[in-house]
Amino acid sequence: MHSVKFSSSTSADDLPFRHYSLRHRAIAWISRHLFDHCTYTVRHGLIRGMRRKGGLGWLPAVFSRGAQTKEEMFWSGLPLTGLVIYDVGAFHGILTLFFAARCARVICYEPNEINHARLAENIQLNNLANVQVRKFGVGAQPGSGTLHYAPEMAGGGTLERNAVAPVSQAVQITTLDRDIAAFGLPAPDLIKIDIEGWELEALEGARETLAAHHPALFLEMHGETMREKRRRAGAIVAFLCDAGYWDIVHVETGATITPGDETVAAEGHLYCLCPTNISPHVRKASSA
Repeated sequence: MHSVKFSSSTSADDLPFRHYSLRHRAIAWISRHLFDHCTYTVRHGLIRGMRRKGGLGWLPAVFSRGAQTKEEMFWSGLPLTGLVIYDVGAFHGILTLFFAARCARVICYEPNEINHARLAENIQLNNLANVQVRKFGVGAQPGSGTLHYAPEMAGGGTLERNAVAPVSQAVQITTLDRDIAAFGLPAPDLIKIDIEGWELEALEGARETLAAHHPALFLEMHGETMREKRRRAGAIVAFLCDAGYWDIVHVETGATITPGDETVAAEGHLYCLCPTNISPHVRKASSA
């Protein structure tokens, strides 16, 4: 999505990183152009049996997807009963629905107007009363910004200033610290953050929350090139360790991540705990 300049001598690490496979793009195109307004019961995955719009979850798993991903296996095995979960970057609400069916309460953030509308529809379709939706981007400072995205892949929107995309939308940005304090939101037990490269900014805007409540963190790693992904992963790991989050696991491989492990950390997801001050709910969930 970003504009990246390179020449014939450019290192492979500096070439644009393909975030979405042809399969992902094909599913998104078919869903958006042929079945966007269809309501159905999901037949596989984390929200099997729940109602939704968007995607091709009405197809049998054998036709629409391969084996369960490591991310899905992680969530399926994590006890969530009684937790307050923040879903930052909720998209259409797949994880929001999954969380809401199991935990006490979900606070989700989705500033993209298309995604926000679909998220609200999917919550209503399942009569979920324990979900609160915030139409904000999340960053290090409150303010405003411009969200750039392609309609076919609206889940890949970014607030990066140098982004190039067919659609641009003005959004309001908040911080988790400010939103929790200003609106009396419940303290999080777990925060999932997937916001296309702004994960570190979201963490910086949650310093007080992390220090006071020590929620578990689930983070997706992003970057427009492999070099950028490693740089961002390294900065995130350094921030986490400084904040007391020394228990960092790479979800896809199970590897323990320490400073200097940027190459492994850059690919996939990180699950992070503050071992000395973790809440009883999350300690129980993570050790099960």
